[in-house]
Amino acid sequence: MLKNFDDIQKLGKDNMDTCMKQFGTVSKGFQAIATEFADYSKKSFEEGSAALEKLLGAKSLEKAIEVQSEYAKAAYESFVAEATKMGELYTDLARESYKPLEGMIAKVAPAK
Repeated sequence: MLKNFDDIQKLGKDNMDTCMKQFGTVSKGFQAIATEFADYSKKSFEEGSAALEKLLGAKSLEKAIEVQSEYAKAAYESFVAEATKMGELYTDLARESYKPLEGMIAKVAPAK
């Protein structure tokens, strides 16, 4: 009886350790995502402000259209690059948060 209790206690400790590792990984991943989002937001705001200043300083309609076109192109390219980077961060988060569970799943899953 005492051996079974020790096994159950060890299993509980192992599961708690796995959960804590996973929580740490998820926490770091979300922190990286939040930091990246904040940096992108700041950069986007600064670029938008600079484009508005150029737009307000335009002397002709043609120059205003040129400034707007340049800003739209740069904003689109920046958005696509950021979306790709965020997608990679989420993929890495999913991959890394699953790693601590692999050992626990291997113990439970039947061998093939």
